[in-house]
Amino acid sequence: MASAADSNADFAYPKSTFIAPYTTGLNGVNLSKSNLSNSTTPTYYTGLSGVRLGTDELTTRLLWFSLAGFCLLIVLGRLVQIGNAHLRHLLNITSNPIQQAFWSRDRTTFWPRVKKDLLYAPLHKTRHNREVQLSKAVNMGTLPSRLHMSLLLLYLISNIVYCCLLDYKNKNGAALIAEVRGRTGHLSVVNMVPLIILAGRNNPLIPLLRVSFDTYNLFHRWIGRIVVLEAVAHTMAWAINMHAAKGFHGIKESFGGDSFIQYGLLATIAMVVILFQSPSAIRHAFYETFLHLHQLLAFAAILGVFVHSMKGHLPQQHYINWMISLWIMERMARCIRIVYRNISLRQCTKVTVEAMPGEACRVTFNLPRPWRYTPGCHVYAYLPSVSLWMSHPFSIAWCEEHSVPCPTDDEKLPTTMADLDRSISTRTATSISLVMCKRTGMTAKLYNKASASPTGIITMYGAVEGPYGGLESLHSYGTVILFAGGVGITHQISHVQDLLAGHLAGTVATRKVILVWSVRTTETLEWVRPWMDEVLEMPNRKEVLKVLLFITKPRNAREVISRSETVQMFPGRANPRVIIGKEMESRVGAMAVTVCGPGAFADDVRAAARDQVGKATVDFVEESFTW
Repeated sequence: MASAADSNADFAYPKSTFIAPYTTGLNGVNLSKSNLSNSTTPTYYTGLSGVRLGTDELTTRLLWFSLAGFCLLIVLGRLVQIGNAHLRHLLNITSNPIQQAFWSRDRTTFWPRVKKDLLYAPLHKTRHNREVQLSKAVNMGTLPSRLHMSLLLLYLISNIVYCCLLDYKNKNGAALIAEVRGRTGHLSVVNMVPLIILAGRNNPLIPLLRVSFDTYNLFHRWIGRIVVLEAVAHTMAWAINMHAAKGFHGIKESFGGDSFIQYGLLATIAMVVILFQSPSAIRHAFYETFLHLHQLLAFAAILGVFVHSMKGHLPQQHYINWMISLWIMERMARCIRIVYRNISLRQCTKVTVEAMPGEACRVTFNLPRPWRYTPGCHVYAYLPSVSLWMSHPFSIAWCEEHSVPCPTDDEKLPTTMADLDRSISTRTATSISLVMCKRTGMTAKLYNKASASPTGIITMYGAVEGPYGGLESLHSYGTVILFAGGVGITHQISHVQDLLAGHLAGTVATRKVILVWSVRTTETLEWVRPWMDEVLEMPNRKEVLKVLLFITKPRNAREVISRSETVQMFPGRANPRVIIGKEMESRVGAMAVTVCGPGAFADDVRAAARDQVGKATVDFVEESFTW
């Protein structure tokens, strides 16, 4: 906690004790007799005494340059990937399966090794998104991938190195501790800038780097922990020197009467509470409570840092201003999206909720305006009558545009044939449909409310924010295998419809689509039945699409009956390794394997896909949202 204008900055020790403990060896201080009466010693417990601002700025530049260099590396890698996929797409739009054979195998060994051993590799063995559970009620979260862990370790080690870049030639222990105080406080504030950016749904790096919000959320959590540790180290360094100079009385006096110290302490306490409040077990058990408390504590931390910096006239003030500006802009972008998507001069978004078998709701938002829809994207749903201002992410299962009558100011009855022949003006509206499984909180309240209705259907007003995601295009792959577990079908069915429509229009390279859906009971099939019926009625469906349904807990054997070769049902669990291995033999061109479902299921698909990397051109895409 450093201040150039602190009230204690000019503290003078009594003449008899002008050299206090931990403040000896002052280079450049004139201790001649003529100046003894006016001499002062550096107060290393406050102010900028002992703080090396030049080195602080150097570490900041190193941090920014390393982050910028890493982002540039990702951009270049993405450009190569996009360029290769675009070329493959253009050359294979009109080609037959034999002509796509060139793209079915990798021409180098380097990139497949990178994908298999780094990009797609879990941290250890096969476990990645399968949750670590101490018991059925205590969920400790998921493990980072090998790439994510490598990046997190590099970031952590770099911060440790920056904190240790001290002037070890200075034999004054208090001065070294003061330098630690300045460095850790400075880095804690600097790291809050990417912390705020990574927390935003409208993070500009998402479309630029084509990296999912889920990944940024992971880095947000771990950078937040680094910020907290640096803030605690900053406070402890201040306390050590303050205790050495004034004892516990001085610490107590600062806490009680120095607003500069008080606001710094507020920020540190808020951060520490966030650290102990944010483990996965607490987040999952009390998510909505966690989210409200998390936002309140984050506000307290930012407020504390801002006032602490302002009162102390600290050089980190401009970083704090950036941080607050970024937060305000992100919130404004959310509000603009919500208002534009859901409110027009004629109407607001209306929501129809239908209770479904298997404790789920089919929720349709009738929006007043059309919007651009990308397969695989998601929205944040607001249902004020159920959950007030809270929002939750859901994949868009289906999207339709339709014409609706546009009311006019002319309310007169027709009086001539011309009036009767006059066409009614219409406008284009969009409806999007989601499937919400009953969990806890909002989804439980919604399902209970809909199922209690005599018809099982209720209507209300609501809003959606988005769309977000939809970063991965599957149009350039000759073969696409889509795995879905439970409600994960909502992410995959939009891709199926898009690929079949593209094949019919001659705009995609895809010639084979295999949809694998694993559910507990046949009741679950009702969730997407109307949309699946539309897909199965598409004219080119039989030559392109094969659907494999796995019922893990059928009530009886008669439920599991395959009615055609292209739509097959099986009892038991899906075996991704067997399915992918079989399709490899008859693949067309490059293959994409995607998965959306429970963590254990997704890990099995990842392991099966990794086994084929290097044997053929296989890309793996996982859609997940770990919070």
